[in-house]
This record gives sequence, structure tokens and C-alpha cells, in this order.
Amino acid sequence: MMKTPICDFVRQYQEQGVLRLHMPGHKGKSHLGPESWDITEIAGADELYHPTGIIRESEENAARLFGAGRTVYSTEGSSLCIRAMVYLALLNAKAQNRKPLILAGRNAHKTFLSACAMLDADVEWLYPEAENSLISCAIDENTLEKTLSNMPEKPAAVYLTTPDYLGNLVDIAALSVVCHRHGVPLLVDNAHGAYLKFLPRDIHPLTLGADLCCDSAHKTLPVLTGGAYLHIGKNAPSLFAENADRAMALFASTSPSYLILQSLDVCNAYLDSGYRERLTALAEKLNELKEQIKKHGYSIAGNELLKLTIAPKPFGYTGDGLHGFLRAQNMECEFSDLDFLTMMFTPDTEESEIERLKEALLNIPRKPGIPAPPPALPHPERVLSIREAMLSLSEEIPVAEAEGKVFADAHVGCPPCIPIIAAGERVDRAAVRCFQYYGIQSCRVIL
Repeated sequence: MMKTPICDFVRQYQEQGVLRLHMPGHKGKSHLGPESWDITEIAGADELYHPTGIIRESEENAARLFGAGRTVYSTEGSSLCIRAMVYLALLNAKAQNRKPLILAGRNAHKTFLSACAMLDADVEWLYPEAENSLISCAIDENTLEKTLSNMPEKPAAVYLTTPDYLGNLVDIAALSVVCHRHGVPLLVDNAHGAYLKFLPRDIHPLTLGADLCCDSAHKTLPVLTGGAYLHIGKNAPSLFAENADRAMALFASTSPSYLILQSLDVCNAYLDSGYRERLTALAEKLNELKEQIKKHGYSIAGNELLKLTIAPKPFGYTGDGLHGFLRAQNMECEFSDLDFLTMMFTPDTEESEIERLKEALLNIPRKPGIPAPPPALPHPERVLSIREAMLSLSEEIPVAEAEGKVFADAHVGCPPCIPIIAAGERVDRAAVRCFQYYGIQSCRVIL
């Protein structure tokens, strides 16, 4: 059994009955329940972004499990890791006298845009050859090769999001070959895919060639909300590992949650004790579920094993409408909009619960299909940099009045947290149609 040094330290501290003359203010007394386990960076507890003791040992355990050259914990989700990845990419670019330009898939999370604003990074967007939804961006190696070959100067990094919110995976193995042939690091937002390492065929981005990768442990592993990993590839530029702690500390709170750290720590032991077998068994059950509901007439989107994404319009429902049926039976899904309904599973999802979902879906009556595809995605003109736009004075106006104005924000609802257009781009007719289609009534534009 893999050791859990952070948990062991806190347990011993709790059992000693120490008079807590330090933060937090609850002093270990129970108001909610976990307070006695909630400590701060006292003597022996190590320091999250300068670890030399129990945190370092735990992070090294995680690095071995994931095959990383270095793994750094985050108690502030993948959002913190994304900011650190952008910073490291720009630092590496500076060392090579490259411009602070990142080539990014268009379905990037809004945190990526805010990181670029803070760090004054320019972004050139990658669009797929075929039209995709707002949430998906199916970049292939031919598109990436063509784009990199035609760029007058190589970017600081290529930044991709996979799996996306709908459960689509891009071919990281092929894309990493293209990146490295051009001497460009590959950064992957793998927030939804921490478990990919432990499938019968390991398809984690690190294994497939990513240089930097963030995993939201809390999304697919038994970790408290906020627990995440920044992974650095074994063959990544040495600058990444050397500056990883500094990169995280630059954006992180100085009061990390030790409850989340313990959750990450104990997850190592969980992953090291039969998790692969439990994951394989779950994937088989979910494949059976998908086949059964396809036979019933549902259309399935995405190819990620632990997500079930239904495209229900051919069955006669919107995603929101189908979600309403399941809510009425006390089931809450991860995400829905007009076109999709997404559900997430882990080995902690019981077989009886999967059967309950299957029964509910198979008992929903089919109706005439809804012939209403989403509008084409905008490819708007860039007027200002993301930083210039976000730091400009702005106002919120109705979407119907926004055409021709310059977008000022990266704000968008979560999920899916993917902006329709980026700050600094001009709102065009296609953007207005998308805003209205996705129910967005107002937006911020530059004064």
C-alpha cells in the first residue's frame, strides 16, 4: 500500500490534543464536521509551493503513479494549474527569444483567457477543419502541421483541451509528434481526464507526449473539490520542472486547504490499490449502457469512456428537456444545453445506479426529431489583445445591441466555461446569433 504522509501527519497532530494557537479560527472544534483535520502550514506540515517534507513525498508518489517527471498539487483546481502552464510556456519562450504567442484550440476554458490577460500573452486560435460545437474542437495533426508550418515564427506553445466537456478526445499522440517536430511544447488541459492513465490502454496526455498537463483530480477521482495536479513530462524542457513551484506560487493562495491536500494524498493509495480493475469493470458496464440506449434510438456523442453524452434532438428532445425528465426522477446530470446532455461516472457509481439511469432513459417516449442545429461558430476579427480588452473600461449591454462593438470579458457560465468569442474580438452577426442561441442576454463591451 502506498504511503499517505500528509494524512499520517495530520492524524498524529489531531490525536495529540495540541492547543492550537494558530490558524484556522475554528481551532479544531467541530462546527461542520472536518475541522479537527483542517490545519495550516505549521511545523512539520511542509509548505505547498516550497515542499521539502511530507507534501514533497506525497507529490512524488503521485508523479510515480502518473509517470510524470514532476507533479505539483493544487488546492485551487486546474484553474491554478492553467495559469502556471501559461506562465511556464512564456518563460521558456523568453529563454529562446520567442514572442509570447500561444497557439490554442478555440474551445479553451475561460481561465486560459484570463491567464493570457494577466501575463499579456497573445493567442492565435486553432479551428478544426470541420465545423464543431462551441464545446468541441477536433484538431487533427494535418491542421496543426499546416498551421505551424505557415507561421512566420514558432509559438511559445500549443495549448489543447482534451477530453472536452462532451467527452471528445483528440489524438494527443499524433499532435505531440507534430509539436515536437517543430520544437514547440504541447500543453494539455486534461481537467476531465485524470483517470485516463489507469485504463487498460493508457491514454493520459503525459504518456502520449504532452510536456505540461493539468488534471482536475476532483472531477473524476475521489478527491475533494479543488484538488488538482500540474504534471510535467519527463522529456519536457528542464525549465518547466525547475520553475513549477514558483509558477504555482505566483497565482496561488498562501493558505492552501489541508483537507484538499489530504484528499489528494489518500487518493494515491486509492489509485495504487485495485483502481485499474474497478475502472475497467465500470468502463465495460458503461459501454453496455451506451449500446442499449443507442438501440433504443438515442444518439451518442463523444468517445470518452467515463462520460455519457446524448445528442437528443433526433429523439425529439433538447438536452435541457431530457435533463428535466431525469431531474423529475431525482437525477442530476453534469451538463445540458439545447443540443447535449452529459453525465459523468466513476467506480463509485454503483451498478444499481447505472441500471436506474438506464431504466429512466428507456422509458422516455420518443417524439418527432427537432431539426434545429446550432448556429455556425463565429470567426471574429481581433481588434485588441486579450489583456488590453480586459483592462479597458466596459459596460454591459443587451446582446442585440452588441454587434460591431469590441468584446471586453471572458465571462461565461460554468459549465461549460467556454467563451463564444474572446476579449478583444469584435462582436459580429454570427456571435450575436450564438449568444442568443445559448441563452446569453447581455455581454460586456468596451466603452
